[in-house]
Amino acid sequence: MVVGIVIDQFRYDYLTRFEDLFGEGGFRRLLRDGAVFTNANYIYSPTVTAPGHATFMTGSIPALDGIVGNEWFDRAKGKEVTSVADESVRLLGGQAASPGSPSKLIGSTVGDQLRLTNNGRTKIVGLALKDRSAILPAGHRPNGAYWFDSGVGAFVSSTYYFADLPEWVKRFNQSVRPEKYFGAKWDRLLPASAYDRSLPDDSPYEKSKFGNKFPHIINGGESKPGKLFLDQWDESPFANDYTAAFAKAAIDGERLGADDDTDLLTISFSANDGLGHSFGPYSQEVEDMTLRTDRTLADLFDYIDKKVGLTNTVIVLTADHGVALVPEHARDLRLGGGRIDSKNIKSVIEAALNRRFGTEPWVLSAVNGNVYFDYKAIERRHGDQAEAERIGCNAALTVEGIGGCFTRGQFLSGQLTPGLLSSHAANGFYPERSGDLVIITRPFYIQRTEAGTSHATPYSYDTHVPVIFYGAGVAPGRYFSACSPADIAATLSAMLKIEPPSNNVGRILTEAIKTSIRRN
Repeated sequence: MVVGIVIDQFRYDYLTRFEDLFGEGGFRRLLRDGAVFTNANYIYSPTVTAPGHATFMTGSIPALDGIVGNEWFDRAKGKEVTSVADESVRLLGGQAASPGSPSKLIGSTVGDQLRLTNNGRTKIVGLALKDRSAILPAGHRPNGAYWFDSGVGAFVSSTYYFADLPEWVKRFNQSVRPEKYFGAKWDRLLPASAYDRSLPDDSPYEKSKFGNKFPHIINGGESKPGKLFLDQWDESPFANDYTAAFAKAAIDGERLGADDDTDLLTISFSANDGLGHSFGPYSQEVEDMTLRTDRTLADLFDYIDKKVGLTNTVIVLTADHGVALVPEHARDLRLGGGRIDSKNIKSVIEAALNRRFGTEPWVLSAVNGNVYFDYKAIERRHGDQAEAERIGCNAALTVEGIGGCFTRGQFLSGQLTPGLLSSHAANGFYPERSGDLVIITRPFYIQRTEAGTSHATPYSYDTHVPVIFYGAGVAPGRYFSACSPADIAATLSAMLKIEPPSNNVGRILTEAIKTSIRRN
């Protein structure tokens, strides 16, 4: 069995900062007995959840797989759409979540290729609290993908996969409810002295609406379980425990790893992301979440060992992106930084275009650093697309904190000056879905006006993530050569002796593969 694990918003330095505090069976097991790549960085922007989860099992980049963000503006529909929204399918088991499928993902995944080798006998399951995190790694032909619906407090899916939820999913949803965590107390796992490496518990950079100090009572300020409770639970360690429990149910319900055909289970732990946005990477909450994720993984690995055998399993662990310092923290450290309102960027661009061509609603949408022009407005004013792009870019660069701006024309013609920003932006540009302008902030600036922090940039704090292989056929060691999460798919394909995914751009990390396997 192959188990692919993504921890949402998990910087590589969490492993080094907290390594001495880990237990024996989780991260320490992987670090001690796995192939650990210490210099893995994403090679595109925006570094956000959907592109990261697409890269995980495609080995691709947004410029090829089409997943340019969590959402983008769909010109045909005249509205923003999410990376997995699919109006042709129905939601199964829920009411608040949107029906989803991998229909927008271009190209195959490791799982798709694996099923081609044995006439579909491989079983594939993807699961996460977030829909995109469950759907994209599982590929086009899984046995199922499952995500959480806050409206019903349960895991759901869509008719893309089957006509009705499997019985094992229904049993889990009936017997394991998030409400059991209502009123639970989340306190620090270790003595307070273990958290001296993090900011004080009452740090001014923490802006959670549920309180900034330990202990955290998981009730959302409600007298009985409701939406606010689920909002708070969703960014607590208890949500990761719930996800791991569902992963165990999937192993049993689908009998993963029970026969001679290699099965694939992809798991994404989503709770770390919400917490990180609220508290920042140097908070005691993020430290404790990391330590508790370690214990959750240890328990899951023990379960896999019992059911399948770790000697019969390959585990690969990574993250979809990192995260920036809270901007106010960065400024206090004299690193610069700040908050940028995307509405302000839109206003500045439209004002510049108004001065040149006349007053129009020039911008249809500004999302994920992509600005989409109204082509009809340009036509009405007899404007030139290339000129509009140049004017828009120059205007955007006047906004404090904007570090780079690139035009559709530059991407399509290849007229980009080589550099970190341009190369990452180009790898993230897909013509049918990306904007007419692609904007990147300066270091430690974020496009977020609300408190907390964010990610999306090509800077190391957002791109540098773990890549660890563990288990059957893996050569343990710490490897320092530059690599990317895009290399995971090629490496797994080599280990499984299958064709790599269609849009793969990654290389085989030969260091991770035992010599005996490389010779066969």
